[in-house]
Amino acid sequence: MISDEAARAANSVLIINVTRIGDTLLNTPAIRAIANKFPNAAITCLGHAKRVEVLQHLPYLAHVDKIDKKTALWRGRVGVLTGKSYDWAFVWGDDAALHRYALRVAKHVVAYRQQDELLNAQFFYAVAAPALYSMHAVAMQLQLPRSVGIDTDNFKLDYVVTDIETRTAKQRLAKDAGNAEPLIGLQVASFPTKAYRDWPIEHFIELAKRIIGDYANAKFIMFGGPDDVTRIAPFRDALPDNTILYAGALTLRETVAVMNEIHLYVGVDTGPTHLYGALGKPMVAMYHSSLPSALYAPLQHRALYVVDHPLAGNVLAGSGADAGTMADIGVEAVWARVADALHKTPSRFAAMPPVTMTPPVM
Repeated sequence: MISDEAARAANSVLIINVTRIGDTLLNTPAIRAIANKFPNAAITCLGHAKRVEVLQHLPYLAHVDKIDKKTALWRGRVGVLTGKSYDWAFVWGDDAALHRYALRVAKHVVAYRQQDELLNAQFFYAVAAPALYSMHAVAMQLQLPRSVGIDTDNFKLDYVVTDIETRTAKQRLAKDAGNAEPLIGLQVASFPTKAYRDWPIEHFIELAKRIIGDYANAKFIMFGGPDDVTRIAPFRDALPDNTILYAGALTLRETVAVMNEIHLYVGVDTGPTHLYGALGKPMVAMYHSSLPSALYAPLQHRALYVVDHPLAGNVLAGSGADAGTMADIGVEAVWARVADALHKTPSRFAAMPPVTMTPPVM
């Protein structure tokens, strides 16, 4: 355990978590808990070169930068001679290069137990990693600080949109959407290796037509990366006057700034959905049976409308495409959530209870 006295005495803390957008965001409750534990320390967070920017401007982080296993090999070598620059380090993952970098620059390192016992012996605490899908993703991330007595009951995801980003997003929407209302963001695809989480584009088109039936002035903002443009094409062809294509056209932070200005978001379980979940605004999120809301839905979110696959809770977690298809989620089920959200009515359809949010300290 890290005593309160030791925590107050710390001047600097290093956090390393090199991972995808979603897992980076799901780590923010753990990062925030660590920052709260060390009230006098400057907190540095290092992450994936193309993803760590989602942590920029968080008030409890003094410095955000990138790292990978290659650059970690040479970083911190000077510190061996000049002294360690961090009092504590917390390292997620199994990359030995990141662990060895942390050991070079930090006096005490908390990390998951590795197969290399010589490496484990150098950690302040080697944490037994929880089994994949054994608990909600936020609880998975929290297991590392919890192992040394750092806990929290605040499970909300964090993201900060700057004033400049907000102004730019408002200007962009004023130009592209005019007075259209409601503005509804859509994320129609996950990523290629998780395509089984995608809801059929034909279903998105039918849903949009139902929305237009009640909200003739609605426009749909299509989010995603360059690879999503082809999948979006049938939607744009079906509803050209109601579609604004931003997929592949905006940076990650520009995308979130636009998300923060829309009225509703509807998406499949993927990075942009986690980004939107951090904003705390009305959202409809769809989950595959093998990766249900019990594992990945944003927690303590007051405007969340969940659509779980009909088989959710009855298949093996992580079983992927073998556990049914997203086409099994009917348009009517999603429309019911969208209608509630647009009417600002509390959801009639509860998410699955999150799995094991209070695991025992290992």
